[in-house]
Parts: sequence; C-alpha cells; structure tokens
Amino acid sequence: MTDDLAPHLDIVLRHAATGLTDTPIPRLDMFVGQDSPVNVPCLYRSMICFILQGSKRVAIGDTLLSYDSAQYFISALDLPLIGQILDAGKGRSYVAVSLVLEPALLAELAATMPPIRESDQKGMGVAVNPMIAPLRDTLLRLLSLLDNPADIPILSPMIERELLYRLLQGPQGRLLRQIARPEGALDRVRRAIAWIRDHPDQHLRIEALCDASGMSRASLHRHFLAITGFSPLQYQKQLRLQEARQLLLAGGHSASDAAFAVGYESASQFSREYLRQFGAPPARHVKEMRQAIKHPTMA
Repeated sequence: MTDDLAPHLDIVLRHAATGLTDTPIPRLDMFVGQDSPVNVPCLYRSMICFILQGSKRVAIGDTLLSYDSAQYFISALDLPLIGQILDAGKGRSYVAVSLVLEPALLAELAATMPPIRESDQKGMGVAVNPMIAPLRDTLLRLLSLLDNPADIPILSPMIERELLYRLLQGPQGRLLRQIARPEGALDRVRRAIAWIRDHPDQHLRIEALCDASGMSRASLHRHFLAITGFSPLQYQKQLRLQEARQLLLAGGHSASDAAFAVGYESASQFSREYLRQFGAPPARHVKEMRQAIKHPTMA
C-alpha cells in the first residue's frame, strides 16, 4: 500500500468486517481477508476493484493478471475467474473495495463526452490500469461518506458520477463505453451470458445463444472467445463447476448430488472435470478449502 491510500484504508477498516461487507453506498462493497494458500474460483461482476492493501492474481482462461494498490481492475461483464490473494501477511489483511458498474449511468456520462472510435476497442472484457491521483482523491471522498451516512443519499450519486467520469477518461474509456452501448459486441456477448446463467442446468444450445445475442454462430464464437477468454461451452462449464463447489462447501451434498444439481448427467464426467479445474477430486478439494478458510495463511 502507498501512503496516499492510508486514509482510504483507515475508513474501510473502521466500517468493514472480515469477508464481504455491503455498504450503505449503492453498489459499493468492501472486502477484508487474508492470503489464500490456494486458487479460489469466483464470479466477477461488471465492476471496478480498488485494492487498498495486499495484491491479487486472477486467471481468466489462459490470461493471468496481477494488480495491487498501484492499479485498479475493471471487469466489463460477469466472468468466472480463478483468484488468489497475495502479500497480505505479516499481520496485515487484504483490503479492497469494489463498485458495480451501472450501464445507464455510464451511457449518460459518455453521451456528454467527445465521441471516440469504438472500433479501436480490442481485447478482453477485463483490464488492469495504473491508479492515478484524481481517481484516488475521488475514491477517498466516496469512502468518507461512510463516516457521515446522512450525506450518502445526496452526495454519493454526484461522487459516483465523478468517479465514472475519471474512468471514462482513462485508458479503458472505450471498454467502459461499450458496457453502455447497446448492440455492440460486448452487449451482445452479455446477452449470451445472461442466457447461459438463466439456464444453468440445460444443454447449451448455440441456436438459443444466437437468438439471445443477435449474432451468427461464427460471430458469436469469435466475439465470445475474444471478450471472455472462453468459448460458450467452456463458460457454462466454469459456471457449473463453481456452483457445484459452492454446494459442496455448504455441506449436505455428495459429489454426485452436486453434479446432477448443476446439470451434469454423468458423475464420473463431473469428477474428471472438477479434478482438471481445481487440481484435486471434489471431496479432497473441499476439505482443503475448508481448512484454508478455518486457518488462513499468515506470511
């Protein structure tokens, strides 16, 4: 953590509990945790994440991204990632805040700014960029509202708009504009993802995804892979495995129960894919995860 983020950290640690904390500021969450000795699957929403202490590494498909308090992380759509918290130890917690991105607000702000060539936007729907002073200062003013909750209804919308304005001016302005732009490739992929998430236990039908997204088979596959790092079938598999893992962690489900609950027709196929994804069979992996949660690593 840089000294510039010390005031941010003080505020969050006063208001956050261990784990995920919802705040009275709309769409703003705080997270406090420790180093994770294993990679942890997680579903990222369309959001921006600011780390105040520690660092994190996330894998999306074959792409590996690392970031800490010197950067911010943007996810333009719901993505199943594998994450690991690093460098929090020596008695310090990992501390981060995240703001879910609101497409309508981004669209309203983008409409007031000079147009850019959207065709220049390339790459995946996630990005890491350097933290800059204007963003850092705006974030501090937003977090400071937690000390004065009566101000939140009036001031938080204005400060959120300023924060998003700064982001739209930054290196990923084009990516953020695509979140708000209907009928663009990103929006069409988001619609395909919504269909997959709304039908978790159904066979993946490419025709249904094409209808939902308004793309041809070739265009759907090309854009889906470019933006998410997965094919539609791989994306569905990631969601199913993550949901099965949550069921197993919650207890009361055998591996076969969890497999059938998330749409697998073969328990043996589920076990093979679970091993390939998480590096251990379901029962052993869940045991390791529970031990990691109960006894977090302190470096």
